[in-house]
Amino acid sequence: MSGLPYLDAAAVERLVSMEQAVQVLEDALRAGLDPEETPPRSLTELPAGQMLMMPAAAGRYAGVKIASVVAGNPARGLPRIQGTYLLFDGDTLAPVAAMDGIALTSLRTPAVSALAVRHLARPGARELVVFGTGPQAWGHVRALRAVRPVERVTVAGRDPGRAEAFAARCRDLGLTAEAVWTTDQVAAAIRRADLVACCTTAREPLFDGMLTRDDATVVAVGSHEPDARELDGGLVARATLVVEARSAALAEAGDVIVPLRHGTITSGHLAGNLAELITGRVPTGRGPRVFKSVGMAWEDLVVAAAAYESWAH
Repeated sequence: MSGLPYLDAAAVERLVSMEQAVQVLEDALRAGLDPEETPPRSLTELPAGQMLMMPAAAGRYAGVKIASVVAGNPARGLPRIQGTYLLFDGDTLAPVAAMDGIALTSLRTPAVSALAVRHLARPGARELVVFGTGPQAWGHVRALRAVRPVERVTVAGRDPGRAEAFAARCRDLGLTAEAVWTTDQVAAAIRRADLVACCTTAREPLFDGMLTRDDATVVAVGSHEPDARELDGGLVARATLVVEARSAALAEAGDVIVPLRHGTITSGHLAGNLAELITGRVPTGRGPRVFKSVGMAWEDLVVAAAAYESWAH
C-alpha cells in the first residue's frame, strides 16, 4: 500500500460535483447494477460505540467503507460519525486509493435522494421543507436544487438558533428561506411543500403525514435502524413507496418495517427499488411519492470510483 493516494474531504468535493454524483449513480443503474445484490452492511458493537463495514463490487472496482459511530463524540468536539473509504481494483483487488469516508457519504446520500426526486417529483417543484440542520440537510438543499427549480426553503429544526443560521445559509445561495420550529409552523410548511427532505436522527415521526399534499415528494434518509423512523404509517400507506433495495429496506428501514409490523402496509406496498424507478418500471399512482433510503455500499463505490478516476486523469 506504499504510496496509496489519499483523497481528503476537500478533494472529494472538488473532484465530483453534486450533479456528477447524481449522474454516475443513474449511469451505473442503467448499466445493470442491481442494488439487491449489494452485500449487507455489518455492524459491530464496541465499548465506545459502533463500527460499520460496507463492502461492494461493481464494474472495474471494489471497495469498502469503514465508519464509526460514537454518540458522545460531539461533546468532545468530534464528529458523531467518522470513516475512511478504501477503493480496490476489481480484478486484482489491489488497493488503488483511500478517501475521506464522511465526505463521500455527505455527497452520495443527497445525490441518491436527488436521483429519486428526478424521477418521482413533478417538474415544477419549487418549495422545499428540510428537517435537520446538519451536513445531510445542507447536502439535500444543494442536491434537490440540482434536479428541480427549488426557490423557497423552510428549515424545520429543534434549535431555533441553528435553524435560523441554516436558513441564512440558504439565503446566501439566493433562495427564499425561513426557519420554523413550532408544531403549527411545521404543519403550515408541510401543507405548502412540493418536496420534503427528512435528514435527522429522530426515532419517531417528524410530522403528521396526512398534511402532505398528494402531489408532493418526500425523501427520508435519517435512519438505518428497524425501530427508528421519520415518517408515520399514514403517509407511507397512502404513498407510492420507492426504496434503494427491497432487501435493505426490509432489514433496516424503520419507516417501512414499523408500518409492516403494525399491519398498516404489506410488503406488496413497495412500488419498486431505485433501479426499477429510473428505468420506468415503477407505476406512480395517486397520492404522495416517498423515497426511503438507508445508505448502501454500491452508492459509495460508484461515487468513490468517479472521484478516483477524476483524480487520476
